Amino acid sequence: MRQQHLIVALLTALCIGTGMAQAEPVKIRIAWITIGNPPPLLEAKKDLAPHWGTSYTVEPIHFQGTPPIMTAFAAGELEIANLSFSSLGNAIINAGLSDLRIIGDEGQDGVPGYHSIEYMVLKDGPIKTIDDLKGQVVATNIIGSAVDIGVRAMLKQHGLLATRDYSVIEAAFPNMPPMLLQQKAALIVGVPPFSLDEKFRSQTRTLFSQKDAMGKSQLAVWTARAPFIAQNRAALVDFFADYLRIMRWYLDPANRPQMLQIVAGVFKVPVERLEKSTYNENDVYFDRNGMPDMKALQADVDTAAELGFLKEHVDLAKYTDLSLMQDAVKRVGAVK
Repeated sequence: MRQQHLIVALLTALCIGTGMAQAEPVKIRIAWITIGNPPPLLEAKKDLAPHWGTSYTVEPIHFQGTPPIMTAFAAGELEIANLSFSSLGNAIINAGLSDLRIIGDEGQDGVPGYHSIEYMVLKDGPIKTIDDLKGQVVATNIIGSAVDIGVRAMLKQHGLLATRDYSVIEAAFPNMPPMLLQQKAALIVGVPPFSLDEKFRSQTRTLFSQKDAMGKSQLAVWTARAPFIAQNRAALVDFFADYLRIMRWYLDPANRPQMLQIVAGVFKVPVERLEKSTYNENDVYFDRNGMPDMKALQADVDTAAELGFLKEHVDLAKYTDLSLMQDAVKRVGAVK
């Protein structure tokens, strides 16, 4: 018996010494920005994630906008960065992240039947047309963000350029409605759920939408760096398969009452604030197979370049690897 124990001990030591011991789960730090972004909601439904804690773990990290996410991503402080189409080009060209890869969808604007981000003014205020914004103050969440590009694109169509013809200030999305009502800005970005408050809407109106400015937009995508993908491919496919299971549960109307309770608890907001706009037709569109609209994304990045946010054209096909998500879809089945 003693000899058997010695043999087991020797084999265990050998396994550890040769790297055969069970590996630690891959830590995946994921950025998020606002209410409804998926990363903070995943853990609440990890009962649908059989690989959580085994092959990977998730740590959501909050940012105000995608430009600071790009900075953290470049510094190696994130494994998955949700980058807007505007920050995507900057990350590749200005931050030198040539190993960046687009790996999945993180929200689309202007999809038929779904919400488009609103640019809002006071109902009885001085701004009646886009031309009236000359000399005014426009609020955005972060200069260079997707919604910032949207407003600049529309105003440029009317001959108005930022700094020359109007001023731009930054504010967090929850602070924009009061800024408009207090006339600290003539136009703000209205995003759900903050823009859907009945009292606020009774005093305001939508001047134009993101769809009016740019057509269908791939607002943001999930990205990772090629070396991380190569080193952790199996764990990432596990994660995306679990992610798709969870997101399909959140997006299923049959689960809506429970979903709203979870979202309210995670983001610490009243359920009533979420009912109109969370994971329904009043929200951005999330692809059930995790696939971004690459045609729309390329057009969005081209617009950012035209507005001077990029020094050169970016061919996104060189920076795309959707094979992880495609393999995950094969596991869980595609949704039409």
